Amino acid sequence: MVLNIILAALALLSLALTLWQYVAAIRFPLHQRVADANFTPSVTLLKPLKGCDAETLHCLESWFKQDYAAPAQILFGVMSADDPACEIVRALIARFPDRDAQLVICGESLGANAKVSTLAQLQRQAKHDVLVISDADVRVPPDLLSNIVAPLRNPEIGLANCFYRLANPSTLAMQLETIAINADFWSQVLQSRSLKPLDFALGAVMATTRKHLDAIGGFAALVDFLADDYQLGHQIVQTGARIELCPVVVECWESRKNWGDVWRHQLRWARTIRVCKPLPFFFSILSNVTLWPMLWLLASLSSTDISFSSSAGPAIPVVTGQVHSIFALWGAIGCLLARIITALDQQRRLGQTTMHFGFFWLVPVKDLLGVAVWALSFLGNRVDWRGQRYRVLRSGKLFRVC
Repeated sequence: MVLNIILAALALLSLALTLWQYVAAIRFPLHQRVADANFTPSVTLLKPLKGCDAETLHCLESWFKQDYAAPAQILFGVMSADDPACEIVRALIARFPDRDAQLVICGESLGANAKVSTLAQLQRQAKHDVLVISDADVRVPPDLLSNIVAPLRNPEIGLANCFYRLANPSTLAMQLETIAINADFWSQVLQSRSLKPLDFALGAVMATTRKHLDAIGGFAALVDFLADDYQLGHQIVQTGARIELCPVVVECWESRKNWGDVWRHQLRWARTIRVCKPLPFFFSILSNVTLWPMLWLLASLSSTDISFSSSAGPAIPVVTGQVHSIFALWGAIGCLLARIITALDQQRRLGQTTMHFGFFWLVPVKDLLGVAVWALSFLGNRVDWRGQRYRVLRSGKLFRVC
């Protein structure tokens, strides 16, 4: 009886947290553009690259097609001149000779995080004071620069970033990961922001200034951290500046992933968040609105007992705990429906599409697999990243494992 009450309370709590997350999401002006695009400072884009796939050309090309009134320098960084991304970059530079674009070979290894090592070397060649940092697999709309730099008009803003969506879930495993990214992640960020100002950054596209970057020691201060985007935002906030969210959504186009790839990515992501925000991550299991109602239902069913009364006549079956089981059943159904509906709508809002509706059944599957990922994140500190294996220290720094 006591267990049923506890699990019922946890089920209701998970539902309340899910609805709170949904309300925080629908209140955000997603996809809204700036009304005044007159703030157009000169910008340098820093683009670290490693390897390429079928989508790399279109992702990089989107930056050459920016509709931006001020000078925009584009610096592409690779660790080796043999990197296959070099050919794509050179072809784009030849196609857009009017753009101030350059391919930079960043051969120095400044720390465990090769991406940040590349950024630190690109930073040395930046011409302008406003710096935009973007991952290699990000495709952006033509007005992204005008919108991402707009918050920097306010001198109190030290960094602006935006949400991103997984745009090409080409396998069933990627469809499951799409729920984590396109439904859950951005709405969880907004839920967190409803409690306190953001103290971390989202790494798909970030805009900051040379002044704020220098205040934390530049990219050189981040070269040994796994979650460099988190650290960049966190350390800028520690200087007294604020982080702002740009409503424009960018697209991440990833190479094809199987179940093993998605599992490793989710586990690395979970261990990264655990290191960065250990207490919120530990309590994040409370918001799993598939897990707790299911446990409540199973506990209620196990406590239902059928006995036979033989006093004064034929034996009559007596069912105890049946009412609790009925409440648990309808509670579980209600929670599951609420979870699926809100997840589908959050994906629709972010991606402006309904193509994912047919995969509604993956929502509870993702939640239950997420329990295993959450648990395993506490059982180790090793991650696979960019083809290398690392141990993540308690400080968030990387240590390469041979």
